Amino acid sequence: MALWRRGTVLLGLIVALLSVWQLESARSGLILQTQNIAGTPVTRAALAKADGPLVIVAHGFAGSRQMMQGYALPLAQAGYRVWSFDFHGHGRNPQPMTGDVTVIEGTTMRLVEQTRDVVAAGRQAEGWTGPVALLGHSMATDIIIRAAAADPGIGPIIAISAFSQAVTADFPADMLLISGQGEPPLRAFALKALHMVAPDAQEGDTVTQDTIRRAVIVAPGVEHVGVLFSQTGQAAALDWLDTSYGRSSTITPPATGAWLAALLAAIVTLAWPLSRLLPATAAPLPPITGRQFTLALLVPMVAAPVVAVLLGVKTLPVLVADHLAVHLMIYGALQLALLWRFGLRPGPVAPLATIALILWGLAVFGLALDRYGANYWPTAERGWIIAALALGAVPFMLADALISGAGRGTWGRRILARLGVLASLGLAVALDPSELFFLVLIAPVILLFYVIYGLMGRWVAQRSGAAAAGLGLGLALAWALGVSFPLFSATG
Repeated sequence: MALWRRGTVLLGLIVALLSVWQLESARSGLILQTQNIAGTPVTRAALAKADGPLVIVAHGFAGSRQMMQGYALPLAQAGYRVWSFDFHGHGRNPQPMTGDVTVIEGTTMRLVEQTRDVVAAGRQAEGWTGPVALLGHSMATDIIIRAAAADPGIGPIIAISAFSQAVTADFPADMLLISGQGEPPLRAFALKALHMVAPDAQEGDTVTQDTIRRAVIVAPGVEHVGVLFSQTGQAAALDWLDTSYGRSSTITPPATGAWLAALLAAIVTLAWPLSRLLPATAAPLPPITGRQFTLALLVPMVAAPVVAVLLGVKTLPVLVADHLAVHLMIYGALQLALLWRFGLRPGPVAPLATIALILWGLAVFGLALDRYGANYWPTAERGWIIAALALGAVPFMLADALISGAGRGTWGRRILARLGVLASLGLAVALDPSELFFLVLIAPVILLFYVIYGLMGRWVAQRSGAAAAGLGLGLALAWALGVSFPLFSATG
């Protein structure tokens, strides 16, 4: 077994170092500068003597500047001057989103004005007088298209995973739409936008009519997030801008998505041999019957959303965070109470194991993700939000550690326990869809948390017990949720 551990450590370190080298190479030669534009955090990426066109890059809902690096860095390597920014309430922008999210004149137009402010600042700082290119993903596609409608100085638009009712047959005049293969509804919208110009056009075609130039590209093998790391999409975006500006580039976008996945996988894998160094203090849990497991699963699954919706707590300035904190607290408390009655106890906390899990999950995995993939470091304004979420996340994850067998439960029960949580969130959305729709977007975050952090917690639980894993994962889950969703104030 010691030989397996040494081999795992060696392989993990090799993959991690190679991945970091590749990811850093994507930045080679670039000057990355962070600045503040009227409260908006902006990262400028450009070669030392770049004099190319100005490109403004905007992320999608619950995204950040870091998530757009796959497009921003190759464009900067090709000589463009690239400005990426965090929308209000997102990433490291401390200003909350404001306005009514249900009408175009509300939140959307405020984000349009924010985008136009960044465009104006970019023009002035770069001394650029030509047409400015806009590139955006998901939510940002509607924002940048509406910003272009209000600014005659906007040139080509790259719309990734796009949807916008502002698109017409003659506007935008210069637009490339990129969709992931696993995004059927957004692919349909992109094709509809193409058919406005040429009814017989197909995906992959470029159509022109008078001053209109429009194309639709499908990035193979990716979905809504993966499209941000698609080399096909990145190369198409660069080629489109080069044609629009009469430039020629020889840059080949690097496979940063694959290398980021390899780095994160290596960090998770290294957690296994490192967990074997923890003191072996875990005591075996007594078994529970199938009937007891079913009760511990179904009772909180149904009761938590009903009670949380009835309470209707609204105190946290983050979309649906109030409900989620209460939901998790009720879910965890009920499940813990039932499991306690059935003889399952978390046992004593192993401080070293808890601290090690938190540090590895946040300081190592989290910092790697923050640098190369997505914002994972909270602003000061999010500190108390994370603390409030922890009140629900800690009992929730303590219960999860017990019902999943403290790292030794069967695959069947572990999968059922996690499906129960997702079903409970789905029930909450069904009970109050107008207020809790955004819980749908939290489900993938929780699923990824189970896959990544749950695996590391399982190894810690096997070695140091359910309490260490539950406490460490509870704090990590509160952190992940606290940094992922936008700050929001309807009265701002």
